[in-house]
Amino acid sequence: MSNRRRFLLQSGAGLITGSSSMALLAQTLPGTPQVDPFPARPVRVVVPFAAGNTLDISLRQVGEVFRANTGQPIVVDAKPGGSGVIAAQAVMQAPADGYTLLLSNISMLTINPHTFSKLPYDPERSFRHITGFLGTSLVMAVPAALPVNTVQEFLAWARANPAGANFASFTAGNASHFTGVILARRSGIDLVHVPFNGTPPAVTALLGNQVNSAFLPLLAVRPHVEAGRIKVLAITSPQRSSLLPSVPTFRESGFPELEIYTWAGLSAPAGTPDAVVERIASEFTRAIRTKEITDKWRAQDFEPLPWSPAEFLEFIRRDSRRWAEAVKLSGFRAAD
Repeated sequence: MSNRRRFLLQSGAGLITGSSSMALLAQTLPGTPQVDPFPARPVRVVVPFAAGNTLDISLRQVGEVFRANTGQPIVVDAKPGGSGVIAAQAVMQAPADGYTLLLSNISMLTINPHTFSKLPYDPERSFRHITGFLGTSLVMAVPAALPVNTVQEFLAWARANPAGANFASFTAGNASHFTGVILARRSGIDLVHVPFNGTPPAVTALLGNQVNSAFLPLLAVRPHVEAGRIKVLAITSPQRSSLLPSVPTFRESGFPELEIYTWAGLSAPAGTPDAVVERIASEFTRAIRTKEITDKWRAQDFEPLPWSPAEFLEFIRRDSRRWAEAVKLSGFRAAD
């Protein structure tokens, strides 16, 4: 297990094998009609992002392996908007038969409950959480022209330039927003939050010196780092990234509380049978543990998260406690 997964999971529970689920699915009572083994038809996965998003692409990659292993395709159904609420509602109201799944994520399950005064779903009771999917870190990026090279140098610059110190996020009320809040509060400085509608416009603002820092996925800024137009001061993962090995972690930079991971998982409507949940978990963990997938993902700073249902649920609960504190520090409330 990598240090990243150990940091996220901190659990000794084993991965499921799926053999018990196959046996359960094959069992029928005397006199009852035979039920086809799952999956007997295409599986729809609702994603809370527009088509072409990195998670959408990653899901399609896994879908190719899933089809090769099961004979059934994954149909990706994009329902963006509402901080994941639209996608969550669509799956919550779907039949609990395993054929409609949700690409759940950090926002809808562990941040939204603390930023919205009310939600149309309950993060635990409305779903059966099946397995992790992938996780990735954030980096603190600044324009190349900014005269700083470390987090501490940035903080010193911000104290000397209080009127101009700010940070961008790829949206308000998400991990990239609250990472900046935590850094500002822990260091005792004022940083103005500048939210954007997505990662690309935040990167554009950083390149144009319209903002002087941003918390973004490494993948989004790496080409500009290599071109010398952006500098990365620190990364939120528990260890340095092999893609930018010279960049220190926030722990190394004096901020251990900024070990932060953004992640996605796979969930089903509440009431989905145990045998079906186990079968889905088995097939997805089997797919994301293949060398084909891990090699593609790690080249983009993505970490496969092949968790069992119990491991995933425990992680959701622990991550929710962490974001409750960050949201409280920020004072942010989402518009219901």
